[in-house]
Amino acid sequence: MNPKQEKRDEWMGQLHRNHIQQVARWRHQVLAVQLSMLVCMFLLWEVAGRLRWIDVLLFSYPSKVFAQIGKDIASGELWAHVGVTVGETAVGFLLGTLVGTLLAVLIWWSPFLSKVLDPYMVVFNSMPKVALGPIFIVMFGAGFTAIVMTTLSITVIITTLVVYNSFNEVDPNYIKVIRTFGGERSEIFTKVVLPASFPAIVSTLKVNVGMAWVGVIVGEFLVAKQGLGYLIIYGFQVFNFTLVLSSLLIIAAVATAMYQLVVYAERKMLAGRR
Repeated sequence: MNPKQEKRDEWMGQLHRNHIQQVARWRHQVLAVQLSMLVCMFLLWEVAGRLRWIDVLLFSYPSKVFAQIGKDIASGELWAHVGVTVGETAVGFLLGTLVGTLLAVLIWWSPFLSKVLDPYMVVFNSMPKVALGPIFIVMFGAGFTAIVMTTLSITVIITTLVVYNSFNEVDPNYIKVIRTFGGERSEIFTKVVLPASFPAIVSTLKVNVGMAWVGVIVGEFLVAKQGLGYLIIYGFQVFNFTLVLSSLLIIAAVATAMYQLVVYAERKMLAGRR
């Protein structure tokens, strides 16, 4: 290798290292601002509660909320509720994503079926899912299955619509190339449509995290005798709003952890494709 090429490679390597460092600094700054905002919010909430700027019966304040969480952890009651809710959410999340994606593939495969089902999907998506809860309770009983079905009623249609739209937005020129060489519909799907839609399918996982949590909590409001949704309802019934807020904070923390796992998996999958 000549000296000019070596100098150019060294310069390009330095540019790459500088870029990586800049991205890392930017991420650290974003994280620092996010944590600062969170700390300030909790401090303001604590001060407002201590000085009675807010109604502590309704809004409580952080030290009482964290004391409630510590008490529930020490008694061992919290872990059972968290385990039940996380299990229901994981099942609803995975099934919703899988069934929704398969339904999107089926609809794309059959234009006739797409035309037939399109208005029904729009109408079903606009229906309040809480109204379906009693139907699921009668059909499947007041338990795990009814809660998962409530979750699926939210996640499946959202997944189907998002993935199906991503299939339809694939560049038609790529499809024409496959058809020009005599490719069948199966080859169009496997060689063009699915690879081009893969980022959208993976991104749907992030949407489904939130949707799955909404479905599970709604289901637990209706039928559960255990879980974080049950704790919220129980807190309202006994007028213990500190319990309600502690349950909400735990939901936020666990949902954030689940979301970060999905983001990590997305990053690994997309990096592998690149």
